[in-house]
Amino acid sequence: MNSLTVRTARWSARHPWRALAGWLVFVGVCLGVGGAVGTHSATTADYRVGEAGRAEAMAAEGHLERLPTEQVLISARSGPLDRAAARDAAEELTSRMERLPDVAGVDAPVWSGDRRTLMVAVALKGEERDAKDKVDALLAQTEAVGRARPALLLEETGSPSISKGVDEQRGHDLALSEKITLPVTLITLLVVFGSVTMAGVPLLLALSSIAAAVGLSMAASHVSPDAGVGTNVILMIGLAVGVDYTLFHLKREREERARAAGRLSAEALVELAAATSGRAVVVSGFAVVASTATLYLASDVIFSSLATGTIVVVLVAVASSLTALPALLVMLGRRAERGALRRAGRGKPPRRTRGGDSGGRVWNALLRPARRHPAATLCVSVLALLALATPLAGLKITEMSRDTHSRDIPAMRVYDRLNEAFPEQRVTHQVVVRADAARSGEVVGALRELARRAGADPLFSGASPVRTSADHRISVLELRVPYLGDSEQAYDSLHRLRERYLPATVGRVGGAESAVSGDVARYTDYPAHQNGKLPLVLGALLLVTFAMTAYAFRSLVLALIGVVLNLLSAAASLGLLVLVFQGTWAEGMLDFHSTGSVGSRVPLFLFVILFGLSMDYQVFVVSRIREAVLAGASTRQAVLDGIRRSASVVTSAAVVMTTVFVSFVFLHIIEMKQIGFVLAVAVLLDAFIVRVMVLPAAMLLLGEASWWPARPAGPRAGALAHPADGRAVADVR
Repeated sequence: MNSLTVRTARWSARHPWRALAGWLVFVGVCLGVGGAVGTHSATTADYRVGEAGRAEAMAAEGHLERLPTEQVLISARSGPLDRAAARDAAEELTSRMERLPDVAGVDAPVWSGDRRTLMVAVALKGEERDAKDKVDALLAQTEAVGRARPALLLEETGSPSISKGVDEQRGHDLALSEKITLPVTLITLLVVFGSVTMAGVPLLLALSSIAAAVGLSMAASHVSPDAGVGTNVILMIGLAVGVDYTLFHLKREREERARAAGRLSAEALVELAAATSGRAVVVSGFAVVASTATLYLASDVIFSSLATGTIVVVLVAVASSLTALPALLVMLGRRAERGALRRAGRGKPPRRTRGGDSGGRVWNALLRPARRHPAATLCVSVLALLALATPLAGLKITEMSRDTHSRDIPAMRVYDRLNEAFPEQRVTHQVVVRADAARSGEVVGALRELARRAGADPLFSGASPVRTSADHRISVLELRVPYLGDSEQAYDSLHRLRERYLPATVGRVGGAESAVSGDVARYTDYPAHQNGKLPLVLGALLLVTFAMTAYAFRSLVLALIGVVLNLLSAAASLGLLVLVFQGTWAEGMLDFHSTGSVGSRVPLFLFVILFGLSMDYQVFVVSRIREAVLAGASTRQAVLDGIRRSASVVTSAAVVMTTVFVSFVFLHIIEMKQIGFVLAVAVLLDAFIVRVMVLPAAMLLLGEASWWPARPAGPRAGALAHPADGRAVADVR
């Protein structure tokens, strides 16, 4: 037993205080470095994809990009509006706003069609991504003008204030998630170990791993920009895998302690656990890392940010399980040894260590169908998973727009009133053209002709004057649409503009490059961009999963089974997601308003993360089976014993993971709800159907062929004889 995993754990076990101090220093250094370098947030340019991204890049080149804008609505608190007072309020508001250093300009006030609302639009300097940090000064001026005129109601909305509201809501939601997750996780661990001390170890290590990962991710953001979701995924994945990895190791140490009955030292027990569960944790961790890394192939800043956060926290969790955990186990083991000596000195029997390997009556009963009727169990289980996957046929993927945000955000309620009062300005398409300066007049004429044609179309409600850059190379036309951004009419207007009006006008100008941007264009181009990358990411994911499993178990058959089982689990989970979130029947139960679609990032994120997390159970369960085969058992007996012995820890790990993911269902952000729901469902299906029904049935049917091309050898030189009972523990490298 001389692998790096065992050597690391052995050193930590022999020098527990130094190992633990080193871990705490590492966490502190990570936080210190992260705080010193800060977070490099993604810029607006990092989000540009597709035609919309090209249009925005061209507009920025000519300094004609759309500026982040806030709208202030002035109306009466009750009764008819005093229009003179409203105009005075607009004048004072304009004067106040123009004096702010971050304000680029204030438009002339605009009356609504019914003359009951006056709107003042305020444009901010800088990028859209930074505008939310500047909006407080604008809100303060709006409130000041409103306080001086109690008869008037002044309300502010816009992309910056909505983004600020979403961030605040996300912070409150995450705090609620932590309040739910931490106590439930602690209770679960108390049930597993029956000890407050032992239950606290996984939780404390997971939290310290999260802290270190947050600091490291801040440093990593200078290589791969943070899209604002890094901390979210670190909390979600970090708590799940951090507790799971520690749990795998702890349960094996407890099992060895129960078997040894006091005949092995704490250091020897830690070494035995490192040789088996420790290796499984390392293989599982690197499988999650390799799977998650395929997200970088999506060429998307959000997926890259998700991948970076996941990879960092998983690697840190693996490191903690090899360094801090062995040290803590030795400390606790020595304390238990001293307690046992004191009890023996008083003539009392030693305390029974929880950690037997029988698997319990419940798991014996659950395994009975696979043991007695493997073919029938396999067919029924696979058919059940395929039935759950059938709603996938109706999957509708859309980019979750601003209209999907929770109305608990004040700016969103004002946004609804803005759309109602000024329907003609609900959506804006931005047509951007780049051509030689000599063709500027021809381009402007073509854009005016485009505006004329669109003006005769009921899908459009007006156009802005054509703007041209100082060098006359870039020209921009904005077209307004009187429909909400998530409506069919808004999407129809974009398709008609791109496919009909643009080719018939600007498309006839020689050498001109044109593109259309705007919110609806973004919501259209982003899913299209993802769909184009999907085959590449999924292909790489399947290849990585196959290769990692083949390497871990030296079996091509098990590698193929692992890929197929992950596909089944993911498809069934997505089917349930479609059933729940694309319909309206579960809205009240889960507190959401159905958009009739699934967020465009959810399916790909599910596949990648689930393939990685499924390796936790796959590696741990099959490692126990392979360990029994290496000890000389038949494959049939090894399958039954291995699954029984790993059942309790897999159950506990699944409960912890499910708790973490379910807590995200309580968030207001619809995509986070969907991600939390689908990951929770996927973990439950994987732990209780795939690993208990499908996997053992398949391996029992295949028998020795499961290990093709080469069955693991039996006990051999290099195996470590268990000093307590003479059985061999394989030196797995």
